[in-house]
Amino acid sequence: APNSNMPEKQDLSQYLAFLLASASRQMRIGLTSSLDEEECTEEHWRILHVLSDEQGRSMGELADRVLMNGPALTKNIDKLVSRGLVQRAADATDNRKVLVYISNRGLKTVGRLMRQVDAHHDSIEETFGPRRTSQLKKLLESFITESRVS
Repeated sequence: APNSNMPEKQDLSQYLAFLLASASRQMRIGLTSSLDEEECTEEHWRILHVLSDEQGRSMGELADRVLMNGPALTKNIDKLVSRGLVQRAADATDNRKVLVYISNRGLKTVGRLMRQVDAHHDSIEETFGPRRTSQLKKLLESFITESRVS
């Protein structure tokens, strides 16, 4: 006989964490196929997008903004540096600190990527409908804000 102390087992698809991960995976697959011709990953896109305002960012600030841990960010920055899309430079106000900047080549690349990412989002909005897409964004934004672990 099954252990009566065990709670009734829910199907995996009933858990919000699973649904969010599944939606994220689906979004990433669609986005990756858009970025492939530039040989860019979604992580590269996020990094370049944040840096495209041409403000230098510390690795810590960049990690927070692009939702990556330090080692993963370092690995991605190394790849982007080797492709000439970003560069590292000492902070003018604190030589111990290194800032990451986008290069001119990176700016051109992010311009091309932005068109592809926007087209991907337009196709999602077309499929899902503008109203539901807007509602989903608002729900996710409030979920992120209200469930933030301090």
